[in-house]
Amino acid sequence: MSSNTKKSWWREPMMWLVVGGPLVVVVAGLTTVWIALRSADTVLPRHEVQATTAAELPAMNGRNHVADPNKALK
Repeated sequence: MSSNTKKSWWREPMMWLVVGGPLVVVVAGLTTVWIALRSADTVLPRHEVQATTAAELPAMNGRNHVADPNKALK
C-alpha cells in the first residue's frame, strides 16, 4: 500500500481514539446520572431523625466509640 492511498475514515485507528474516548465518557456520565436518579435516597423530615443506636450516632461519636469502646456513648 502506498502512502498516497487514502483509507476510509472508519479504518483510521486515530479516528477511533478521537471519537471513541469522548463517546465512552458521555455514555459513562449518562449511566451515572441514570443510576443516581433511579436509586436516590429519600430525604427524611428533620423531626423524624433520631439517633437510637450506635450506628445512627453522628460521625464524631461513632469515631470516638471505635477509638475507645469501653467509654460510654453520649
